[in-house]
Amino acid sequence: MGKVTGFLEIDRQEQKYQPAADRVRHYREFTLPLSEPEVTRQASRCMDCGVPYCHGPTGCPVHNQIPDWNDLVYSGDWDEAQRNLHSTNNFPEFTGRICPAPCEEACTLNLEDIPVAIKTVEQALADKGWAMGWIQPEPASEKKGKSVGIIGSGPAGMAAGQQLARAGYDVHIYERAAKAGGLLRYGIPDFKMEKYHIDRRVLQMEAEGVTFHYKTNVGVDITMADLREKHDAVLMAGGAERPRNPEIPGQDLDGVHYAMPYLTQQNQRNGGEPIVGQENIFAASKHVVVVGGGDTASDCVGTAFRQGALSVTQMDIRPIPPVKEDKFDFWPYWPTKFRTSSSQAEGAEREFAAATLEIVGEEGHVTHVKCARVDEKRQPIAGTEFYLRADLVFLAIGFAGPGEDGLLEEMGDTLDRDKRANVLADEFSYQTTVDGVYAAGDIRRGQSLVVWAIREGRQAARAIDLALSGETSLPR
Repeated sequence: MGKVTGFLEIDRQEQKYQPAADRVRHYREFTLPLSEPEVTRQASRCMDCGVPYCHGPTGCPVHNQIPDWNDLVYSGDWDEAQRNLHSTNNFPEFTGRICPAPCEEACTLNLEDIPVAIKTVEQALADKGWAMGWIQPEPASEKKGKSVGIIGSGPAGMAAGQQLARAGYDVHIYERAAKAGGLLRYGIPDFKMEKYHIDRRVLQMEAEGVTFHYKTNVGVDITMADLREKHDAVLMAGGAERPRNPEIPGQDLDGVHYAMPYLTQQNQRNGGEPIVGQENIFAASKHVVVVGGGDTASDCVGTAFRQGALSVTQMDIRPIPPVKEDKFDFWPYWPTKFRTSSSQAEGAEREFAAATLEIVGEEGHVTHVKCARVDEKRQPIAGTEFYLRADLVFLAIGFAGPGEDGLLEEMGDTLDRDKRANVLADEFSYQTTVDGVYAAGDIRRGQSLVVWAIREGRQAARAIDLALSGETSLPR
């Protein structure tokens, strides 16, 4: 543990943000890191709570040994702390920035609403590891003479690839986009995580023997049959990219878009990639309505403000949640309570308990969104209709499963799916119904968090190593 009386003596401190008026002028990260002495003080607040729910299944999907590395930071051994952190998490600089931190909700000190600043310490550890040169390639000392093909270079594919390369496999990652990262690169805005974090991990993985094949769409540019012929095992880690269709009348009007193409375009601009063969979506001098109350919707809000939107309104069909949860009902699990994201704090209007009834337009282009209040069953209440002015509407109500074109179309009925259309594979073997083909991440479990993708990639790597070699030293 940290300091025995630390949680009694030291107040919780988190990273601060640049003022909204300043940060909306750029796309860079805008958090203001704590000083190293303050990070040490925050780590010292970790208490000897007996049962540390923070790193159990309720808190951290990758089972970060949070009390251990908090104690090491408090003791001044940052190098050993980051090694401990990397033993369970391949990419802590990713999760330290974009994970919603269920570990903090599960912290025993959260019973008093003052959890340890775990996410802040995690990011500081990873950043210091890079700054000090502690994070280096770890190539395998011996090769196993077998190869694994991985479809998708998102967090699940990257985690699996790194683990397998370090275990001695010849790893090839096939990515249909121009650069690695998947949703991390093309869905998460730069102001939440700049992309050099991904680039240096790619360089590390290449030095460990991983080969990336870009602009290679499996099922289109190369067949799954070819991959199975070339490799001893194939891991499907393509994510869940098919947007959920809200089926709102008028959603085919010009100016109405799904969220992901919009976010992807801005990330492509930031990365110097051309936007080819698609409509240019930009919010400057426009009134924007975002349909959806989740993280993707919030990312649309922040992006629209940076592009110069005149107004941004976010629609959420759920009732406004309580400001403070009942700890006896929720702790140590993730609670439903009122939260304001950094993007929402930049000036968004938020409409709760509101349904989007219709998208209205003139001459084929959106002009308004027709809405209504809803009852407890989320049904529109007659007489409560209202209209929002809209030049752009973004649909951000989640994802319905993996994309059906290309790879899954080629595999057809040979690949079993679950009732939600995800690829069927258990969370121990990660084996699909096709021999030698595995699945991990959102393509298997459905839309989820980056930290879950990393966990599944790591566990799938272990399962593949065990299947191909008969034994494994990779952690589960």
